[in-house]
Amino acid sequence: GDKLKEIVIEPDFEQRARLIKQAEDMEHVNDELTHQIFTELGKNFITPFDREDVHALATALDDIADYIYASAKKINFYHVNPDDIGIQKMADLIAHGCIQINKAVKELRNMKNMRVITDALVAINSIENQGDDIFDMSIERLFATEPDAKEVIKKREIYQTMELVTDKCEDAANVIESIIVKYA
Repeated sequence: GDKLKEIVIEPDFEQRARLIKQAEDMEHVNDELTHQIFTELGKNFITPFDREDVHALATALDDIADYIYASAKKINFYHVNPDDIGIQKMADLIAHGCIQINKAVKELRNMKNMRVITDALVAINSIENQGDDIFDMSIERLFATEPDAKEVIKKREIYQTMELVTDKCEDAANVIESIIVKYA
């Protein structure tokens, strides 16, 4: 989430490309970790949670990383200037969502402070709703102010991919919620 914010505030294309490469590396590391989790789940891996829950959470977290990287990649791929209020606001929301997901996941380790988890889940739900609103406003602004049809298509796709990150955060939150309902 923070890496995406760095990317969207970087005005220089080449410098942004370096940051996007770092985001790609992070996404690859995340893929490897997810794969390791799945491999471990295939063995006699005992956790306090059901395999299905661990699998669902790992998948949801992997999706967040995938769509963050996809958002970053499209900015330079389409040569879009990220100095755009919709992109900036979405990046802020995504960074905030990732912080909340991180809080909730860390707290799952011992479940001693359920309030931290539930507060994070409420925040993520709100973030997803705000993501929808920012998406709608950004599209409306785009059609009202952008005369170039190509730019409209490019930016719309970036907004959509970024909005998907907030959806994926909510998916992860839903998995966390089902875990705490079962085990808390």
